[in-house]
Amino acid sequence: MGRRRHRNWETERYAPPEHLRPALKNQAQAYPGRGVGVRRLDHVNYLAKEAEANGRFVCDALGGRVTEQIQLDSGVISGQWTHFAQKSYDIVYTTDWTGSRGRLHHIAFATDTREDILRAADSALDNGVHIETGPHKHAIQQTFFLYVYEPGGNRIELCNPAGRLIFAPDWEPVTWTEAERAKGQAWGLKTIESFHTHGAPPVA
Repeated sequence: MGRRRHRNWETERYAPPEHLRPALKNQAQAYPGRGVGVRRLDHVNYLAKEAEANGRFVCDALGGRVTEQIQLDSGVISGQWTHFAQKSYDIVYTTDWTGSRGRLHHIAFATDTREDILRAADSALDNGVHIETGPHKHAIQQTFFLYVYEPGGNRIELCNPAGRLIFAPDWEPVTWTEAERAKGQAWGLKTIESFHTHGAPPVA
């Protein structure tokens, strides 16, 4: 008789409604055919007074590893991308230019393809959803992205990470310089100022 696995967590498994029941039992639900049709929660980005200290906490206390980071000319680490398994990043900390603490930068949802991001941009335009920046491609992590604000003012990223995976157990973090980041995103789009200041809760 097989041994039962002991679970140290509580979870409620998703059960799709009848009209979204998939033909293949190893997927969560059938494609809904409306909206953006995101596949999963991809990552969370927090604004931090000290990005490196927060990244160190993720690594030392939670078992994460840094995959990429930004180092300013002063030596300060202004952003760290950390992961826990093979996906290249799960939690990000970037410096809050307002000097605040404990704010959310954005929550990101992944799509199946880049084309879904372009369709999402058209859908946002049609529905009066504020587009902050994109569609474009990040230099860091090479993620294809679109940033929008939901009705509550929170930033949402719709992204396609292009299946970038890291399997090397001795991965060395990729470090970007201040000059390299000043060039903007992968194809030259400049990083807008609100990207370093807009967060939740808002700063009075």
